[in-house]
Amino acid sequence: MSLSIEDVRAAAARLQDVAVRTPLERSERLSQLTGANVWLKREDLQPVRSYKLRGAYNFIASLSASERANGVVCASAGNHGQGVAYTCRKLGVAGRIVLPMTTPRQKRERIATLGGEQAQIILEGHTYDDAHEAAVELAQREGAVLVPPFDHPHIIAGQGTVALEVFDQLAAAPDLLIVPVGGGGLLSGSAVVAAGRSRVVGVEPAGAASMTAALEAGEPVTLPSIDTFVDGAAVRRVGAYTFEVARTLVDEVMTVPEGSLCTAMLELYQREGIIAEPAGALAVAALTNGVAVPEGASVVCIISGGNNDISRYGEIIERSLVHEGLKHYFLVEFPQEPGALRGFLDMVLGPSDDITLFEYVKKNNRETGPALVGVELAATEDLAPLLERMKASPLQIEPLSAGSPAFRFLV
Repeated sequence: MSLSIEDVRAAAARLQDVAVRTPLERSERLSQLTGANVWLKREDLQPVRSYKLRGAYNFIASLSASERANGVVCASAGNHGQGVAYTCRKLGVAGRIVLPMTTPRQKRERIATLGGEQAQIILEGHTYDDAHEAAVELAQREGAVLVPPFDHPHIIAGQGTVALEVFDQLAAAPDLLIVPVGGGGLLSGSAVVAAGRSRVVGVEPAGAASMTAALEAGEPVTLPSIDTFVDGAAVRRVGAYTFEVARTLVDEVMTVPEGSLCTAMLELYQREGIIAEPAGALAVAALTNGVAVPEGASVVCIISGGNNDISRYGEIIERSLVHEGLKHYFLVEFPQEPGALRGFLDMVLGPSDDITLFEYVKKNNRETGPALVGVELAATEDLAPLLERMKASPLQIEPLSAGSPAFRFLV
């Protein structure tokens, strides 16, 4: 199937009384940071708190009466399932949402609330791939329609309505449109709308850069492993259709480190009061990770979603501090004698350094015992003096680098 801006306009007509026309807000902070005029497209304010409603509704609303009769099925780890559930309740279509058994209760309850009596939740397997396999089998067995998360023209057209609203709200084409990338549906739809009018940059998490891998290989490839922290964009393989659209119409796809993404999330919350999920902050994180932004240009960053579990903020803060060089971990051999810790504090720690973790790794009756020590700095330039004091002390101290196996195991 071909896809054009007319398909996106048709999707917008279907969504007129369903999806919220989300605000386009100017960010004074990001504008000052970049020297450009930066706008935030707030898709976190949709009824399902993400743009996924747009594609799901457009797909299901495009089905014939006979296709809807046996209901629909989807596999999801969160946002797609919420979009499908909400759509099923709106259109009176029976929906089965297949989730991994590891899906947090908060997400399961949210899907159940959005779908009401029209949505049945089915738990299968431990990963999204397990849930997808079960959803495919269920759809085939019951003659139901499988609602894909991104790789279908109707899904892409629905997601493209985000960019269509941006162009209308600005009353002009932005110079730069920055779009988060998971499977590529939002990126592809945005690129169709922006074709020939705006530069389009897609942004992926470094730990799940499936579109980057596909563009380098010249075709979609399956990543052997991914970091699932950015769950809204943790996709092993982009779609065949979304790849073709991106390869043809997207100007650039870049990656950002997960730690930098966490910093962007925290700044959005603390400065703008925006609760973005990890994938939702990808476009903003690109601004501090090398995307080319001409001075005075109009730039739109899509905040794609705000379904973030509050219990994750401890990890988000941790990743941000490590990435910013403000949090460091060390293995320290302490003499097992009174005053050993006091000596460490006096000899090694600076006046602004703070111990945030102290844990004996192994207790024994030897003369020394190893401890895992976490130190938070007030400024990145405090690290060099700290390391010098450690080197000069009589203690045996081993820094743990963030990428080391020991770091991942102990921290």
